[in-house]
Amino acid sequence: MIDIHAGKTAAKIINEQGFKPELFTSFLGASGGPKWFTLFGLDKYIFGEFFKNRTQPLNLIGSSAGAFRSACFAQNDPVAAIERLGKSYSQTRYTSNKPTPAEITLKARALLDDVFGEHGVTEILNNPIFKAHFIVAKSNGFIASENKLIQLLGLSKSYMLNRVNRKLLGSQYERFIFGAPNSNLSITDSYNFKTQNIPLSQTNLKDALLASGSIPLVMQGVKNIAGSPQGMYRDGGIIDYHFDLKINNPGLILYPHFNSEPKAGWFDKSLKRKVAPQNYDNVVMISPSKKFVAGLPYGKIPDRSDFTILDADTRIKYWNTVFSETEKLAEDFDKKLKTRTYY
Repeated sequence: MIDIHAGKTAAKIINEQGFKPELFTSFLGASGGPKWFTLFGLDKYIFGEFFKNRTQPLNLIGSSAGAFRSACFAQNDPVAAIERLGKSYSQTRYTSNKPTPAEITLKARALLDDVFGEHGVTEILNNPIFKAHFIVAKSNGFIASENKLIQLLGLSKSYMLNRVNRKLLGSQYERFIFGAPNSNLSITDSYNFKTQNIPLSQTNLKDALLASGSIPLVMQGVKNIAGSPQGMYRDGGIIDYHFDLKINNPGLILYPHFNSEPKAGWFDKSLKRKVAPQNYDNVVMISPSKKFVAGLPYGKIPDRSDFTILDADTRIKYWNTVFSETEKLAEDFDKKLKTRTYY
C-alpha cells in the first residue's frame, strides 16, 4: 500500500534504532492542492497516534496545501482539524462554472475560518511541541500584478528563466518563512533564494497561510502581510513545490508525499530536473504505492483539474471515496511499524 524511501543516513539510523517518533525533528508538507487527499488517512494516524505522546519540538514546514496541513497539526486536536480541512476543501462548490480569482479567494478565506474555529490561531501560536512554518513567495515585477495578462507575462518569463537555471528565479521571487514564535528552524538553499524568517502572530497568521496557497492566476495574491515588507505574496510552491533545500536542524525529517519523485519548484513540474540527493539524506518519505493509486476511482490521485472536468456532485463523491481508501494506507503504515518491515 505505501512505499517508504529513506536517504542513506536516515535508513542507517532507522535500521539500527527502529522507526521511532523521537528520531524525527522536522515534518515536511508539499504543495499540490487536493493531491494531499491521498495522505488524509496517514495524516490522521501520524498526528493521532505516531506523534501523540511527543514531548520534544517538531518543526512543521509546509508550502501551499502542506502549509494548510501544518496549521492543522499545530492545533490542540490535530485529527479534528485535518478532518475539518478535508471536509471544507472537498465540499467546496462555486456559484459559477468559471469562478474568478476573487470568488476562489473568498471561498479560501471561509475555509480558513472553518479550519481554525474560535481558538485555532491561538493554539498554533502557543503550541510548544508542534511548531508551524508556512512558506510564502514574495512576488516582484509583473508577477505582483493582479492583471491576468501582465501576471501571465511574468509567469512566462519565470518558466523560461527556470529552464535555463533555477537560480534565475531569484530575480522575481523571495522566500518568506512565517514560523512559530521562538522557532529554531534553519535551512540552507544551494539556489540562494533570498530568504527571510517572519514570526507568526495573531495579526498575520491567516494572511500568511492564505498567501502560501494563493496560486497565481487562480487566486488573488495577499498584499502587505503584517510584520513583513510591503508587497505581493503568493503561493509558496512557486519556489518550494516539493522542496530542494537542506534543513540544518539535527534529527530526521518525516515527509509523507503523494509520490516518490519530488520536484523542487512549481516550474519544474514538466522538467526532468531532479532534487539534490544530499538534501534528502536524512529524509524518510512515505508515499502511496502505484498499485494503490491505480485502484482509486479514475486510476489517479485528485488534482485541481477535477474542479473543471467533473461536476460538483461527482467530484465530491470521488474525493470522499479517496478519503476512505486512504485509511488503508494508515493501516499499512501501522503494520510496517509493528513488524519492522519498512522497505
